[in-house]
Amino acid sequence: MNISDLIQTVLIYALPVIFAITLHEAAHGYAAQRLGDNTAAMLGRVTLNPLPHIDPMGTILLPLLLYFSTGGAFLFGYAKPVPVRFDQLRHPKRDMVWVALAGPASNLVQALLWGVLLYVLAAGGITERFFLEMCKAGMLTNVVMFAFNLFPLPPLDGGRILVGLLPWRQAVMVSRIEPFGFYIVMALVITGVISSLWMQPLMGVTFDLLKLALSPLSFLLR
Repeated sequence: MNISDLIQTVLIYALPVIFAITLHEAAHGYAAQRLGDNTAAMLGRVTLNPLPHIDPMGTILLPLLLYFSTGGAFLFGYAKPVPVRFDQLRHPKRDMVWVALAGPASNLVQALLWGVLLYVLAAGGITERFFLEMCKAGMLTNVVMFAFNLFPLPPLDGGRILVGLLPWRQAVMVSRIEPFGFYIVMALVITGVISSLWMQPLMGVTFDLLKLALSPLSFLLR
């Protein structure tokens, strides 16, 4: 990929990625606030301003380093986690599920909205490639975040959901993985296990559901 293509790709993905990260993290904080924990709100993390959610290493430097070192074949990054004190939640074990689910749910909603915008632009005769590609990038970015974060291993959202749903004894056993979870996830990403066994199947199902949800709009805008 030459410099011109790289710049164009960055510009196409910039807005969708910023929205995806910001709303994902803000959704965690908002859900926690509604369920009794004000920690994220007091630290200014329940906000649509992307800056408090950006981790300089995980959001900027690591993806760039991986992009240039692998020629774009492998990308990975992360945002600054929203602080949640689960002991402050009104029903800690149950509410943990809702707080964790809020982030991926926000990405699913965003993917749907980008899809709606894509259909509306196409129906309106907008043929500018930049805007159409941005909508597609918005759908892809959010479906990737939705699927990846639901992987059932702490500290990912799916792991916290699993801990909240399991009986106490099993929940404690799974929660003990969390200090090592990041390194396990990285190893599974690098070896392609998450991609082949989790991401691809779940993303396929998610895109099928989005296509089904958008089909009435497609019919109306013909």
